[in-house]
Amino acid sequence: MARLTSKLLLCSTLIAPSLVAAQDAGGTVIELEDIVVFGGLLPTNLDTTGATIDVADSEDIQRAGPSATTALDALPGVSVSANGGLGGSATVRIRGLSGPYVGVRVDGIDVADPSGPQTAFNFGTLTTGALDRVAVVKGTQSAVYGSEAIAGVVEIETWRPEVTGLSGKAQVEVGSFETRAANLSFGYLDDRAELAVSLGRVTSEGFSARDTDDENDGFEQSTMNLFAAYQVSDTIRIGVTGLWSDGTAEYDQAETDPRGEIDETRKGFRLFGEVQTGAWTHELSFSRYQIDRFDDLGFTRDFLGERDTAAYLATGELSSGMSLALGADWTEERAELDAEAYDASNSAVFAELKANPTDAMEVSLTLRYDDYSDFDGQFSGRAALSYQINDATLIRASLGTGYRAPSLYERFGPYAGSTPLDPEESLSFDLGIEHSYGDRGSVKATLFWAEIDNLIGFGSAPTCLPSHAFGCYIQTDGITETRGLEISGSYAITDRVRLSGAYTLTNTENDGERVVRVPRHDLSLALEADVTDRLQLGVNMTRVADTLDGFGTLEALDDYTVWDVSARYEITDTASVYGAIHNVTDVSYQTVRGFNAPERTIRFGVETSF
Repeated sequence: MARLTSKLLLCSTLIAPSLVAAQDAGGTVIELEDIVVFGGLLPTNLDTTGATIDVADSEDIQRAGPSATTALDALPGVSVSANGGLGGSATVRIRGLSGPYVGVRVDGIDVADPSGPQTAFNFGTLTTGALDRVAVVKGTQSAVYGSEAIAGVVEIETWRPEVTGLSGKAQVEVGSFETRAANLSFGYLDDRAELAVSLGRVTSEGFSARDTDDENDGFEQSTMNLFAAYQVSDTIRIGVTGLWSDGTAEYDQAETDPRGEIDETRKGFRLFGEVQTGAWTHELSFSRYQIDRFDDLGFTRDFLGERDTAAYLATGELSSGMSLALGADWTEERAELDAEAYDASNSAVFAELKANPTDAMEVSLTLRYDDYSDFDGQFSGRAALSYQINDATLIRASLGTGYRAPSLYERFGPYAGSTPLDPEESLSFDLGIEHSYGDRGSVKATLFWAEIDNLIGFGSAPTCLPSHAFGCYIQTDGITETRGLEISGSYAITDRVRLSGAYTLTNTENDGERVVRVPRHDLSLALEADVTDRLQLGVNMTRVADTLDGFGTLEALDDYTVWDVSARYEITDTASVYGAIHNVTDVSYQTVRGFNAPERTIRFGVETSF
């Protein structure tokens, strides 16, 4: 269960943290200010932003095991459905809205797949070895991120050194289904240079994805992540981030055919440079991302998606209580599916104004305009407000408009109609209150609502071509609406015992009919205890109820309750052993009808830092 406390969010490309030195055995510890940049174009404190943001930190991620979806699933407003185990297809939903509405960034690189039927990211192959922090920014964020951000954005940051000089960590883990994981992160940090490299390897024999056979569907993947930056002078800083992964995942092609294997390679980089001129900071960046998939038995065998993005951002203070950000970017996406190739581009300009009318209030307004190469431009905006009622209580509110551009496949693929598609459009609102109990903990509640119209779907229409015997992509009638309530909190019962929890009530409908695979009730509770100065124990409970699935006639999936237990023992100040049992009672459940979820799983590991 993720502990929902205020944590540092530091975008890998927005630099200039303050350094506060403290000595320990490993060197000078670098403490960073409480700055969040994920929720907008301008940095702001996580405790005062009007955006709704929840964070899984490095401890939450490590406890989750090899799959990052476990840590995400524990956050309020987030649910996960998966076609099987590690390496399979997994969708993260934010407030009931699925993958094509969720933006994903890894160290500032947009990793959504441009070659898919919809532009989205498969979380099933995201492993935790290199991850240090995952932040979920909820509500429509198109004014900040452009398309594919109607539900929100998942910002992922990989490991960084925190002490001066050389440092790092290593981890080895074994578990059920013959799962093996090994990860190594090492880096260097001083007042001018920063370097971080993370290497990982995961293999698993897995279990059958479908419930109609017992053949194991395995997964193997190697990963590498890079961050490097150098302060050339007092006013110039340059750097690069990079990612690479190569893996193979087995799957069941059909209920009667267990054959299926996908080879996937992801690689990307981002170059950036910052120049400080007086009160203004100017950043130039260029990123490239490529995903190459091969499915030997698929209807389409070769998938290649590429994205290039060039961006400029200027940030500065207009006065002591007002800041401004101005920028522009250009993006080109390309896709090749077997012998067919598609491409499109868009340019955008954007601005954000943030003001503190009083010490207790923060207001921000963000506007963006995207100009596409093959359909009309799109305006999007977001307004966010936070107000500190007293020292312990804060209210937040945000209102945003957004859009989802049709994917390259929807616009140009074999099922594209004769008339160009328009983007889907959205409006969202949330209102929340948070109360702090000082050092003991906090609790917060958020009401949310979003609506999407001008929907893109598959069906028959006059715009379909004669060759479209089964239909084509069309603009459909109806509205998708999601609304609900998030409640989360954490509290230190004693100095050694902590309780945390999250509950989400979600009702998502498409033209009055409930949307599949969205739990109406999702509850998580966690109890953690420091039994001794070196031994930590934890118990987690997840309860999911009232979920529908199917095509045409929807059927209810079984409600389920899953218990997990974990333990960690610090052998020395730099070395620990740990273990966990997931699904202790061996409950049989499904998040996608016809596909298995993990049975009881046991894992053990050793972790050391240097």
